[in-house]
Amino acid sequence: MKITLLVVGRTADKLYTEGIRDYLERAGHYMPCEMEVIPELKNTRNLSHDQQKEKEGELILKALQPGDVAVLLDEHGKEFRSVEFAAWIERKTHTVGKRLVFVVGGPYGFSPAVYQAAQDKISLSKMTFSHQMVRLIFAEQLYRAMTILHNGPYHHE
Repeated sequence: MKITLLVVGRTADKLYTEGIRDYLERAGHYMPCEMEVIPELKNTRNLSHDQQKEKEGELILKALQPGDVAVLLDEHGKEFRSVEFAAWIERKTHTVGKRLVFVVGGPYGFSPAVYQAAQDKISLSKMTFSHQMVRLIFAEQLYRAMTILHNGPYHHE
């Protein structure tokens, strides 16, 4: 199984970019991990929020491959403690054939078609974070989950 973090728009801040890269590389020592970037939409000034969600949704669905299990990082998703998230990942390693794809949408959320295509939704917190921050927090939690599953020294109870 491979884990893919699928995001809409590039990560602009160098601080976040370096942190995301570092945590995904660390997690990659345990399981193949990557971040795939869908280019942000251009000329959106004349588009409503719903139209932007629809267009981003089309790009997200196009990026998904047959056999992928799509998990939306969404404020209405299930919340986990880190140990619970690690156990969830462990279960997925037995049921996901190719890619477990965690999706971070654009600034206005996901289109109905993306919600319909997703197999699951996870929330990182009840708080709201920037999309840039969500990427970093998720990458760190993924690395933490890998160290929990492999009895590494990173996570402490």
